[in-house]
Amino acid sequence: MIVSGSGTQSLAAELAAETNHRLAGVSFEQFPDGEGIVRIDGTPEHAVVVASTVSDRAHVELLQLQDAAREAGADRVTTVLPYMGYARQDRAFESGQPVSARAVARAISTGTDRVLTVEPHESSVCERFTVPATPVDAAGRLAAELSAPDPLVVAPDASAAELAQAVCDAHGSGECVHFEKRRRSGTDVEVEAEFALDRPVADRPVVLVDDIIATGSTMCQAARAVLDRGAASVTVACVHPLLVRDAYLRLRRVGVDRVIGTDTIERPVSTVTVAPAIAAAL
Repeated sequence: MIVSGSGTQSLAAELAAETNHRLAGVSFEQFPDGEGIVRIDGTPEHAVVVASTVSDRAHVELLQLQDAAREAGADRVTTVLPYMGYARQDRAFESGQPVSARAVARAISTGTDRVLTVEPHESSVCERFTVPATPVDAAGRLAAELSAPDPLVVAPDASAAELAQAVCDAHGSGECVHFEKRRRSGTDVEVEAEFALDRPVADRPVVLVDDIIATGSTMCQAARAVLDRGAASVTVACVHPLLVRDAYLRLRRVGVDRVIGTDTIERPVSTVTVAPAIAAAL
């Protein structure tokens, strides 16, 4: 039985169709004091809880869904994290700060037998769980929305180079490069493009690929770099389209033609489903 979180209903439905598993009825309500409560209809033997933890409330909802699945009679619970919040806080940045990825992983582990997480920022985050945890590769799914021949596929930094190559390989044409990025703060980044753009850019379609787009600062700088060199078009593709505040507007204003994301986070740009990748890993 596929059990959906409130923010992953489209992906859960796609996963149910992909696996021929029943899609559970789930209700989400609030008590007068603001606390949430969930209810699962049915008695699952194996509950696959699908929930992206994009907020603190979503984290609590996930823990409730896991517990509700047990209460409903599930002998086995698999937790699918299409997007795992706090995964980027994988170390203590200053003395006295928590390793938040470890803290949330431990909490999630208490209610499940297994975890799948889609394209975590660092695959090593899976080591933080106390139950078996597996990263799911899904970047190649983005290629389904690309039609331009021979694109230049660009990662904004070395950490996203593997994702960009996966998109390029799945597309079946083009070539892949990566820039370097220096992060000065959570929102202040500097992209160094000179060394990477030794390939033709003028009059060529460019696809910028990253795992997560939050504020859009990195992608805006990368887009300017290729547009200044005469790129014919710029498409931005990411697995996790957080797109906080005015990120989408910033990307379009700088000259990005199209933004593509997957349904790990449900946004208007989430035109690609990662359900087949998750189904293959279940």
